[in-house]
Amino acid sequence: MLDLSGHRVVCLGDVMLDRFLYGDASRLSPEAPVPVVRLGRTQSMAGGAGNVARNIAALGGEPALIGLVGEDDEARELASLLGGQARLLPSAARRTTTKLRVIAGRQQIVRVDEEQRREADAAEAAAIADALAAALKGAEALILSDYGKGVLTPSVLGHAIAAARAMGVPVIADPKGRDFTRYAGAACLTPNAAELAEATGLPVSADADCEAAARAVLAEVAVDAVLVTRSEKGMMLVRRDQPAITVPAMAREVFDVSGAGDTVIATLALGVAAGLPLEGAMRTANAAAGVVVGKLGTATCSAAELDHALREAEGATGDALSWPAAKRLVQSWKEQGLAVGFANGCFDVLHAGHTRMLRAARAQCDRLVVALNADASVTRLKGANRPVNPLEDRAAVIAALASVDAVIAFDQDTPLEAILELRPDRLFKGADYTIAEVVGAPEVASWGGQTLLLDLLPGRSTTSILARARG
Repeated sequence: MLDLSGHRVVCLGDVMLDRFLYGDASRLSPEAPVPVVRLGRTQSMAGGAGNVARNIAALGGEPALIGLVGEDDEARELASLLGGQARLLPSAARRTTTKLRVIAGRQQIVRVDEEQRREADAAEAAAIADALAAALKGAEALILSDYGKGVLTPSVLGHAIAAARAMGVPVIADPKGRDFTRYAGAACLTPNAAELAEATGLPVSADADCEAAARAVLAEVAVDAVLVTRSEKGMMLVRRDQPAITVPAMAREVFDVSGAGDTVIATLALGVAAGLPLEGAMRTANAAAGVVVGKLGTATCSAAELDHALREAEGATGDALSWPAAKRLVQSWKEQGLAVGFANGCFDVLHAGHTRMLRAARAQCDRLVVALNADASVTRLKGANRPVNPLEDRAAVIAALASVDAVIAFDQDTPLEAILELRPDRLFKGADYTIAEVVGAPEVASWGGQTLLLDLLPGRSTTSILARARG
């Protein structure tokens, strides 16, 4: 398991407050052709450079955040959300940037921005320089998170990069605008494809075009590398005098790309701080990005989720997770407020009844863990000629299903010990059982969970399939 914990990363840039209104929309307004959203819940979290710091903390790193805010209620809310990891410098001359998003179901309906784009003045720049000098002591990387709100002026950027380089601290910058020369001296720039196209005036859609645009930046700007984030096309790393390296996007499903760039730069910088080469840090960041775009809101990736995503990237999905790894993963999901489901079985010869049941289970939870009987357990339950497929193969097939988020195995005849270890919120079984017959149902109920019986597809069973094969 990759360990990014304990590494100190300084983040300097535009801090903002992200607010979310979640609800349902089932009709159009009679006043205008817009949906009427019935409000369900609200949520606030740190955005921009604040979200970069959140991502560093979620992965076990130690963030030190520096940003400018107004002297307003939004600044006080941000300070409360960020706690001691942030040095928010108040200024009566500015207001705290706030973004309000309205989400119906899983669809963002509208975003409303309250902001005042204003470059940091001399007094604000001096305060930033003082805070940075203190924060860089013991730091292993510096992130410059530029959202174009005025904190990272050319003078602030120049001073920050020079101060970091003087202390041997690598600088990773998320650039904005058409003039990337402002970031000269950084180790790596992380523009998205649109930002790269704006800065160079070149096409970036095809791989060759994207590489040419990145090399145009390297020819003009004194930086070591350009890492381009390309949405569904993944990422491309271009370094001087080295071949470009591309990695495909890893997301199984994309619900919301809000803050995905923050996750990328946070993970990339943590990887560099942990001693990974830039290519390895990129692959780690790509895995983390694949996790967060599958969530709603300005999300983060936990260390357990990153470990699981890296296993998938390395083709290790055929291996069932160890119970400790699964427990870490489930705990991280629960800490994010996600409902975790649990289904179990032999799944020896996968058929339509299995896939239908697993899709139905996943529709009633946010994450689904499938527990497979180990080979000896299958033999005790089904007879000497079973399983037909060994555990490794069964795990690989089940893990490949979009409805399944993690796979574990158990040696016992029942999954009770696994259920007690993971403590799922939903327990699923086929409708050929009653609730009273489901192993683990009383235990799940004891911690407030539910046991749900799912309809079966008539005439489908592994036993009947094998009987027909023998015939």
